[in-house]
Amino acid sequence: MSVQSASGASVVTGYTDHHGTYKSTNLPDIKLMMWVFLASDIMFFGTLLGTYLVYRGRSLTGPFPTDVLDIPLTTVSTFVLLMSSFLMVLALHALRQNDITKFRLWTAGVAFFGSVFLGFQVYEFIHFVDMGLTLQGNLFGTTFYVLTGTHGVHVAIGIIWLLSILVPSYVKPWTSKDDVYLEAAGLYWHFVDLVWIVIFTVVYLVEFI
Repeated sequence: MSVQSASGASVVTGYTDHHGTYKSTNLPDIKLMMWVFLASDIMFFGTLLGTYLVYRGRSLTGPFPTDVLDIPLTTVSTFVLLMSSFLMVLALHALRQNDITKFRLWTAGVAFFGSVFLGFQVYEFIHFVDMGLTLQGNLFGTTFYVLTGTHGVHVAIGIIWLLSILVPSYVKPWTSKDDVYLEAAGLYWHFVDLVWIVIFTVVYLVEFI
């Protein structure tokens, strides 16, 4: 982008290509905005995790974590989510190689694996409610559902984002020049996976150590 100086000459103010790369950061706008968002989201999840830890073990009535948490089941769902990050790497690599068929395949795979993870979470929530763990039942239920539910919403947003990339690619085929948009979605997805690793460790594994 440029503006006219007092002498009438064109002066570059920052942007250098069609992705809106800004000279001061050398990052496309969409990536810069994603990093800023992720920084704020780190603080948001940090607050939720901190709240969970502050109230950990303070429930006066059950069910308690060891009564309901199913480590084997959640381990499987965690593995599925981590594999989706691997597929995201493959999707981005395929797009940069202009292999549009594999780009679509791997992107669809990421969305599918994310949906499977959400399916596990919905099943877990229903099972926990049947066991008496509700949002209002005790401090564990409140902090657990808010923390894991917020993460689930993030996964759902990621799935919708990926589908909004995948479906239009059949109308107007993507090329390697569009990789920055998938890369931004990939940053978000990897962040969501990383947050889940922390949640799985703090909420599930620590309770049985």
